Amino acid sequence: MDIFIDTNVILNYITGRDDPFLDSSIRIIKLCSQKKLNGYVAFHSIPIIWYALRKKPEYERRCWLKELCEILTIVSATHEQVVEAIDNIDFQDFEDCLQDQCAVNAGVDYIVTCNVKDFENSEVRSINPDEFLLTFLEA
Repeated sequence: MDIFIDTNVILNYITGRDDPFLDSSIRIIKLCSQKKLNGYVAFHSIPIIWYALRKKPEYERRCWLKELCEILTIVSATHEQVVEAIDNIDFQDFEDCLQDQCAVNAGVDYIVTCNVKDFENSEVRSINPDEFLLTFLEA
């Protein structure tokens, strides 16, 4: 199964931050590392993660990003999709619209995100980590 992983799921995995989806976020990334799932992440999420980890030593940040690149496939949006996203008023958050466009390009089954409500208008179905694991384990 192919899934697009939103930045918030990855940050849960890396930081272990207090989040209702922490455990399921970690399980999903581990399933990707075991090649039981094909995970994708947006190109623009990488600098966001780098910035979110800014209080960590640079070497540690680089190690985390390298690990992510070994576990997940990096995808992007086309020039046209970025321009369309700028004009897309169906999304409250421009970055989420870009996430959706990257997920479309990856041809994934789901966007796994801790903020499903932000993806109500996405082309790809969004699902939270807990619901995804239930769906995946039943399949």
